[in-house]
Amino acid sequence: MPKFTYIAIESATGKDKKGSIESANAEQAALDLKAMGLLPTSITAAAAGLKVGAAKPAAKGGSGDAGGNPFVPRAEKPKKKKSGPGLSLGKVISNQGLAVFTRQLSTLVNAGMPILRSLETLARQEKNLAFKWVLEQISETIKSGGTFSDGLLQHPKVFDRLYVNMVKAGEAGGVLGTVLDRLAKFMEKAEKIKGKVKAAMTYPLIIMCVAVLIVSALMVFVIPKFQEIFDGLLKGTPLPLLTQFVLAVSNFMKNQIFATLGLVAFIFFGFKFAVKTRTGKNVMDWIQINIPAFGPLFLKAAVGRFTRTLGTLLSSGVPILQAIIITRDTSGNVHIAAALNKVHDRVKEGEGVGKPLEATKIFPTMVTSMVEVGEETGALPEMLTRIADTYDDEVDNAVTSITSIIEPIMIVFMAVVVGTIVIALFLPLVKIIQTLSGG
Repeated sequence: MPKFTYIAIESATGKDKKGSIESANAEQAALDLKAMGLLPTSITAAAAGLKVGAAKPAAKGGSGDAGGNPFVPRAEKPKKKKSGPGLSLGKVISNQGLAVFTRQLSTLVNAGMPILRSLETLARQEKNLAFKWVLEQISETIKSGGTFSDGLLQHPKVFDRLYVNMVKAGEAGGVLGTVLDRLAKFMEKAEKIKGKVKAAMTYPLIIMCVAVLIVSALMVFVIPKFQEIFDGLLKGTPLPLLTQFVLAVSNFMKNQIFATLGLVAFIFFGFKFAVKTRTGKNVMDWIQINIPAFGPLFLKAAVGRFTRTLGTLLSSGVPILQAIIITRDTSGNVHIAAALNKVHDRVKEGEGVGKPLEATKIFPTMVTSMVEVGEETGALPEMLTRIADTYDDEVDNAVTSITSIIEPIMIVFMAVVVGTIVIALFLPLVKIIQTLSGG
């Protein structure tokens, strides 16, 4: 009996798996793998060394033979080049740029243009040379007999698991254009919410930077002048403790400028390193969703992203267990990811989604209740999308509320800092006035 090597996705975990199987032919091998709970993405005849397509029908605008048989032998995919043109110091393309590309691609595919021609059209008009090279590589993969998702898999830094798995689902169901449209809407919504959260954080950061600059200027240029006055008029007279503290900080910042800059750099880079560690990430993610004022905002944004991601995946035909895994990996918060991991395990045992979500104690009651209703009515994807829309509106309102209260808080903060410095300088002046009056 012929032997085939395969690459497949485990239905339960969503992880890739490689192995070999003996079957009468490629079609039977695909059926055997499905019976084992695996979704084959490629099957290769070990003896002949010929690769056959994934165990799924050719997508609209995708690849395959004219008769739609997904198991015709096809050439090996071209090897991925190590690097594109030029030197890329950051992301190949921004999230907003990728959303625009996805929207344009969905429009072309829904208009009836084949996926290969659509990619070539977008590549010709692409101004970003690095991303243009990526599109050309994907086009070469399709020309060599691969699918669109095969090409996306070669560029994991550009297209994440969510993107690739949704495209795979679209190809499997022959609705690639529809899935691309959903993916574009999802990315556009996600960027809109991210922009609102960033806007809420930008104002306090700017005020904080201005406050630091003002205080630094006072410490380096103004306070030393007062120290000269104190030394000349209050010889031998002890200064108040608050004044001594402010003068000590001023002297350190003025005389140890490199040490001061080094300390600031150490705090900054030390913090960045700490939050990348497992413990630091756990602490920061907990603070992010529990800090007063900003915690509810981040939690609402996280819930909105979770429900929209899961709803989009389910409506695109991705299996529930695989959808939860992808949502977990794109949650951006370790505590929410851990909660979704528990949900995945309980759903795998045969439970629904609503009760396990409620048991995590992270997701609001309204969310878990609406998820249960969606499961009971058989409209879970639609219900998840409604929840996401509701939470997007709540994030918008929360941003407006926080912005309105941040201004007075920052003003009070600056008043306290500057006022403390003024008081520290004013106390010795009282002694000077008393001394001069007595004389």
